[in-house]
Amino acid sequence: MPRISRFLGIAIVMHYDDHPPPHFHVQYGDDSATMDIDTMRITDGYLPPRVLGLVTEWGVRHRALLRENFRRVLEHRAPELIPPLE
Repeated sequence: MPRISRFLGIAIVMHYDDHPPPHFHVQYGDDSATMDIDTMRITDGYLPPRVLGLVTEWGVRHRALLRENFRRVLEHRAPELIPPLE
């Protein structure tokens, strides 16, 4: 499960051989969630509101690269690292 970004204690990962729709996984302490790339909404799990806001802001900024990384991991290619939220 390649990590594609990390910031403020938040880890963003994608899984090889995952399934559509395009999404990414977020880990923050004991909380975790799956987020849809197109809508930036949680499809599974939970994140504290502050963390959700940060991840959403980051995801909107990097949506195109997230989509490309999702295609890459489906093809068993390494994803590109995405800069953290500054």
